[in-house]
Amino acid sequence: STMEETDREAVATAVQRVAGMLQRPDQLDKVEQYRRREARKKASVEARLKVQSSINLSCQVMLRTLNLTGNEELRKNHLRVTFREVAVTQHLLRIFEYFKIISFKLFQKNYYSCFPACFLVLLLSVPEIVRETQDLIERGELLQAHRKLMDLECSRDNLMYEQYRMDSKNTHDMNLIHTYFGDMQKLSEELAKQLWMVVQRSLVTVRRDPTLLVSVVRIIEREEKIDRRMLDRKKQTGFIPPGRPKKWKEKMFNILERTVSTRIEGTQADTRESDKMWLVRHLEIIRKYVLDDLLVAKTLLDQCFPPHYDIFNRLLNMYHQALSTRMQELAAEDLEANEIVSLLTWVLNTYKSTEMMGNSELSPEVDVNSLNPLISQNVVDQLLSKYMSTLTSNIIGWLRKALETDKKDWIKETEPEADQDGYYQTTLPAIVFQMFEQNLQVAAQINEDLKTKVLLLCLQQMNSFLTRYKDEAQLYKEEHLKNRQYPQCYVQYMIAVINNCQTFKESIISLKRKYLKIEMEDTLSSSHTSMDATLDIIAKEGCSSLLDEVFMDLEPHLNELMTKKWLMGSNAVGTICVTVEDYFNDFAKIKKPYKKTMTVEAHRRVVVEYIRAIMLKRISFKNAEERKEGAERMIKEAEQFRFLFKKLAAGSGEDTEGLCDIIEAIAEVIKLTDPSLLYLEVSTLVSKYPDIRDDHIAALLTVRGDASRDMKQTIIETLDQGPSQPNPNYVPIFKEITVPTLTVPKLLK
Repeated sequence: STMEETDREAVATAVQRVAGMLQRPDQLDKVEQYRRREARKKASVEARLKVQSSINLSCQVMLRTLNLTGNEELRKNHLRVTFREVAVTQHLLRIFEYFKIISFKLFQKNYYSCFPACFLVLLLSVPEIVRETQDLIERGELLQAHRKLMDLECSRDNLMYEQYRMDSKNTHDMNLIHTYFGDMQKLSEELAKQLWMVVQRSLVTVRRDPTLLVSVVRIIEREEKIDRRMLDRKKQTGFIPPGRPKKWKEKMFNILERTVSTRIEGTQADTRESDKMWLVRHLEIIRKYVLDDLLVAKTLLDQCFPPHYDIFNRLLNMYHQALSTRMQELAAEDLEANEIVSLLTWVLNTYKSTEMMGNSELSPEVDVNSLNPLISQNVVDQLLSKYMSTLTSNIIGWLRKALETDKKDWIKETEPEADQDGYYQTTLPAIVFQMFEQNLQVAAQINEDLKTKVLLLCLQQMNSFLTRYKDEAQLYKEEHLKNRQYPQCYVQYMIAVINNCQTFKESIISLKRKYLKIEMEDTLSSSHTSMDATLDIIAKEGCSSLLDEVFMDLEPHLNELMTKKWLMGSNAVGTICVTVEDYFNDFAKIKKPYKKTMTVEAHRRVVVEYIRAIMLKRISFKNAEERKEGAERMIKEAEQFRFLFKKLAAGSGEDTEGLCDIIEAIAEVIKLTDPSLLYLEVSTLVSKYPDIRDDHIAALLTVRGDASRDMKQTIIETLDQGPSQPNPNYVPIFKEITVPTLTVPKLLK
């Protein structure tokens, strides 16, 4: 029979195959291996046969229906009965047209072999699979949902491909297939939505549920493979299914990029109106978020993606780009000076520091030296230029305000504060240099060049400021002279102004030492010299005005000198000494370099005023006794002055005794009893003090009271020829003293 023949043929074929396998002795070792392989093939064939037989019934039913007579209505009725018998829903009527097409085109042309055996069953199950897939998506079982979606897409794509091969221009038939699988497109979009939600929250998801993220990446990878396969087929055949390529990997990176941008932009919680420190807070939150995100990306996210995604470096670039965009937006705003500094410090320093991209945990993946600048040098320069311009006007304003505030203190009825050494001072130098210091510290955060520029600016403005300070001190003195009772603490505040000059000098040196490189010293030397000169003028004028104050009080007592009242025993010099000492109790609050100057100048002025009193010729001694009495009084008073100023100059190391010697030398000329020795005595005086003029000698001889006009003439003429031998340390004193004309004494009397 036919069965027996078939069996015999099978056995013969098997013998032939076995003989072919065992031609060499060494192949006997592989007998077991061959047996297992043949067993697997047999099992596979049997499984296919079972599937085929189960499908055949469905196929026969369908084919029978499809091959009925051409009566269209009858064919539809048969189909309805058949579908009802197999309990399939009404939707199958929609694919009737399709089967009409393929019944004649596919099957008659022997294309049926292109489809998998279970194709018709799958086709009938489309709505059910769509529902199951929808449920899986809603339950978050994304991998299984995607598996079903792939099966559906594969069926549709194969059908469309076969249709394309048969008749590529037949869009009507292609649309039928596309319409039938319409719900599948929505499923794909729904699944994509779920994927992008996971991607958006990837830095959170990776900590809580890394498996979910891995599933999403696997789905994207599957889609990428299908995209590649479809694109390859397009090159060969020209056909590509609708919706391909999906480019889900590219979309994923776009989603990540948008997420990063939103993350950066969303960190600004405040505005300048609500919080002065808005920018500092904004930048600090950005720093923290970016560092945290990148650490998570490096330690956790990297493990969830295939190496070729290079996910960490891609994210790093996204963050860098988003930060660059944000920093440029901030730079374009109308920033205040302190905000410019905050931004530049962050961009130029913080970003690459260990607090951020230079963090050791990001190394070696992040190399700060290879990071591009967040903003261009041009933008940096514009910001710095704006900063310097704003800072200049700010400093001018601050200095003006500081001086105005200080001036208000000058008219207070309470004494100024003293420093730890007891020297009077005002807060002006501290305020000015604290402000300079703050701006220099801020500039130093940005870079060395800006720090130097700010220092030059500070000192340049300081120079202008000191000129104003000098003018204000002068005005203060002039206002006081209009009414010496006001201000009440004029002397004390003038002392504070003088002391401030020394503090300013020390502060300038300190500031330069701290913030200026040695090689830059020369650029500031002229400016420094100019400031020192101005400060010395302020201090000198201040000291001078204080001495004016003293001598205005001394004036009535100085007017008593060398008068009859004085000769009869006035205590004018005693009062002068007490008054000077009283003032110098206040002057003790003047800092040393200026206090020393004050003492020397006071001593000098007292002696000058004393000699001026002699030269005023207010008295002319009548006889030797008066001359002796007057001379001894002068010597005694010179000693009083010497004692006073020695006491005031204690510790200063200043030798001032020579000044009082002049009074004593004049007294010796007056005291001389032998007129024949008068020339000798006068010539000794002139040789010691060569700036004595003829009118001084004439006045001195007039006070002596016993020299005739001829004698005066002879002595003066003879002196003009004599040599002079002054003390090398002698500072001319007589040139300051004018002698009144003859009419003046008469008017005074």
